[in-house]
Amino acid sequence: MSGTDSPRPVWRKSSASANQDCVEVAYLAGGTRALRDSKNPGGPVIAVGCDGWAAFVAGLKDGEAV
Repeated sequence: MSGTDSPRPVWRKSSASANQDCVEVAYLAGGTRALRDSKNPGGPVIAVGCDGWAAFVAGLKDGEAV
């Protein structure tokens, strides 16, 4: 099993994060990504597949989300 397919999610946030208002991401088996609010680590988690993750990242790079 690779480090990205860990049975327990390993959460991380951007090193560019300057405050606590962050989204954390964890890489799950099969290429799925899990997202959560860093201020509420026990709260809801959104899981997206590879295509959804790619669209999310592309939107961030294009300035569609802030």
